[in-house]
Parts: sequence; structure tokens; C-alpha cells
Amino acid sequence: MRRLQSYTLLTDYLGMAAVLAFLVAFFGATAQNFLTFQTFRTIANQIPDAAVISVGMTFVLILGGIDLSVGSVLALSGSVLGICLVRTSCPLSVAIAACLGVGLFCGAVNGFVVIRWPIPSFIVTLGMMEIARGASYLVTGSQTQYIGRPIEVLAETTFLGLSLPVFVALAAVIGGQVVLSGTIFGRHLFAIGGSEESTRLSGVNTRWVKFAVFVLSGGLSALAAVIHTARLTSADPNMGVGYELQAIAAVVIGGTSLMGGRGSVINSFFGVLIIAVLGYGLAQMGVQESTKRLVTGAVIVIAVIADYYRYRVAKGPSYLR
Repeated sequence: MRRLQSYTLLTDYLGMAAVLAFLVAFFGATAQNFLTFQTFRTIANQIPDAAVISVGMTFVLILGGIDLSVGSVLALSGSVLGICLVRTSCPLSVAIAACLGVGLFCGAVNGFVVIRWPIPSFIVTLGMMEIARGASYLVTGSQTQYIGRPIEVLAETTFLGLSLPVFVALAAVIGGQVVLSGTIFGRHLFAIGGSEESTRLSGVNTRWVKFAVFVLSGGLSALAAVIHTARLTSADPNMGVGYELQAIAAVVIGGTSLMGGRGSVINSFFGVLIIAVLGYGLAQMGVQESTKRLVTGAVIVIAVIADYYRYRVAKGPSYLR
């Protein structure tokens, strides 16, 4: 069984890598100057925040839930980071700790409400999305906090042409996959996504697992806020708008089931890369933003349909009937 699962994961990774390679080859042939080191470095340095958020979203979707608050939690956490550095002149370490604390708190609130009352996570996190966004406007006075050098140093620290946030994102992806595939917590997560009631009856504290996943999602959103703020050298209460949809799109393209019980952090990372390459390649071809969004949306729908038939063939005609 374990050998079969390993084989399935390998074929999943190879399939996603093949799609990514096809896009790179296509844009290399159709977009001028796409196949350059500068292009790949630019794409790599722009995706760390999306990659980190997608790790948390993968966990939530495997659980059978959804977190619509990640973009707003990013904005609120980043706003607190900016205030700490600009208005109170806190050391960077203290400001980052405050930023992460805000994200963890928002995730804890989401998790507590979800496990305390029988309310769908869609509704709970939709409420948090509005609460966190409104709070980010309140704490900043709706003003962008220009930070500059105190936070810029994080993005300017490079190795092999890649910024420090790239390696932070890679560490988050690898760590997330290790947790999913190599720990008891990960096995419980998949079990709850498959059947929460059966998992509870088997003796697993499903409430604690669900709470921990939402806390993790909030904390990763805050980490993404640090990365995002470092790249822009400023904290804007409007940042992170639409990030929840980007994260869901990347995770779904990576094959994670919206109904829970199945997913992979590494494949979600491939999904982030595919969306980034698609967007950058279309931009180099001079495609308008409206057309880019249309193409990206079509790719998401095609990915979901392809994944549906793939797993229906693998599990038989009763799958998702």
C-alpha cells in the first residue's frame, strides 16, 4: 500500500512538472526573451508569499474546509508590522513577532468558532475576512506605512540570485509536505477530510486537529505578510486583496480536493508556479489583463475537470457520483 501511494505521488509530481515544462516551452517559443535567467529569477522572487499562503490553504482544504480570510489576515498582520517599525521604532525581531502573533490570533479565532459552533468554515472565514480588512484600515488610519530599509534588508538578502523569502517559502513547502506525509497529524488530517465522524469515533480529537489547522493557516498568512512587506518595503492596508482566490486556484490546480481528504503541498507549489509562469508569459506576449484572467480561470476549470476524471478512473465510476 505504501509503495502504491509513493508511486501515485511520484506520478502526480511528474504530471505537474510536465505541465509546467510545457508552459515554459510554449512561452519560450512565443514570447520574446522569456527563456532567460532574469525571467526565472523574477518569477521566483515574486511567488514566495503566494507559496506560503498556499501551504496553509492546502491543509485547510484537505480538512474539508476553506479559509477566505488569508488575504485580509495578511493585510492586518502586515499593517501591524509596519506600525511597529514606523511609529514605535521596534526592533525588526519584535515587529515580526507581533506580526506573526496577529496572524496566529486570527487563525485561532477562526478555528475556535468552527469547532465551537456548527458553522461552515466558509461563513466563519468570510466574516474574518471583513473583520481583518476593516481592522487593517483602522490601525493604519487607511494610510500606507512606508518602511524602507528596516524591512528591505530581508528581500535584499540573496543567495544564487534568489532572495531570502524564496528559501523561506521552499522551507515552508517542504515542511508542510513532511507534516502531511510523515506524521500522525497529517494522517489524521486526511482521515478527517475523508470522514470526520468515522475519525472521531476511532478516538481522534478532531476538534483539536481542525483548530490547529486554522491557527497554522493564520500564522502562514502572517509569514506571507512579512515576505510581501519586505518586497514592497511598505505596508498597505489594501494588500492581499484577492490572495485567497489565488491560493485556492493554485491548490486546486495542484489536485487538492475541495471536498477534503486528498491533497499535496508540493503539488500546490507547482500550482503556484504554473499560475505565475502563465501570468508572466501572457504579460510578455502583450496580452491584456482581462484576457489573462480569462485564460487563468479557464485553466483552473480545466484542471478541476481533469482531476475529477482522473480520480474517477482510479477509484471507479462511483467516485463523486
